[in-house]
Amino acid sequence: MLKTTSLLSRRFLLSSAASAGQDVRQMATASELARQRRSLQGRVAVVTASTDGIGFAMAQRLAVDGAHVVISSRHQKNVDEALAKLKSEGLSVSGMVCHAGVKEDRTRLLEKTAAEFGGFDILISNAAVNPDSGRLMKCTEEVWDKIFDTNVKSSFFLAKEALPHMEKRGKASIIFISSIGGYLPNCAIEFMGAYGLSKTAVLGLTKLMAIELGPRGVRVNCICPGLIETRFGDVITNDKRTPRLMRDNCPLQRNGRPEEMAGLAAFLASDDSSYITGSNIVAAGGLQSGF
Repeated sequence: MLKTTSLLSRRFLLSSAASAGQDVRQMATASELARQRRSLQGRVAVVTASTDGIGFAMAQRLAVDGAHVVISSRHQKNVDEALAKLKSEGLSVSGMVCHAGVKEDRTRLLEKTAAEFGGFDILISNAAVNPDSGRLMKCTEEVWDKIFDTNVKSSFFLAKEALPHMEKRGKASIIFISSIGGYLPNCAIEFMGAYGLSKTAVLGLTKLMAIELGPRGVRVNCICPGLIETRFGDVITNDKRTPRLMRDNCPLQRNGRPEEMAGLAAFLASDDSSYITGSNIVAAGGLQSGF
């Protein structure tokens, strides 16, 4: 009887050990799969207006997650300073001057990147301008053209011109940057009505381009930041009316930080978002968004 019990006990222990070993292997497999889906190893990203603020934070995060990132700015000095900082962190980056609103600059950025790396996988269109246009009906034709040429026209043509270099790579992700102001242009009506309207147009651009490019294996999404602490956003964040606006309307009761937008960009660039396209994702501390 004792021998039978001992034999059963050994079999139970062996079975339990085998089961535990299988569970460990499954956990290891799941962990590795999750790591691979988050990783951007081996991918190439192009990020415009990426030497400061949100663009810089996004470029930095993509590089930390394994991508080689090509940064750009209108000024060589800004490119050099940003490259020095990113390289000092051991990140794989390169960069060049590019005014996203100038076709020749866009062409040089895209073709040089494609020639060096055989194409690229991620495109973040971050370039924008926000001249103080005030109320919509006070906007001049000159200011209107400047806003829409940079914020809408250049975003569309940057993505269109990038497409031949991206769609054959297999995991192409285009990310536009809009704004909470695109949903609520009335909130910015005193500051920059035409700017908010231009960002509304980017929301529609995302939806329509996603429909056309989905069958070609290219995902298109958009990030809509709230009030973020950057030099670009100073016109609003430094306004004396802003603290009350945030206190009364923002559940998190604070402005955002560039790195909080960067994590979202990394997600949209990775395989973790492989079934997401045509989405305008608001990251604004709970500020209400809708039409």
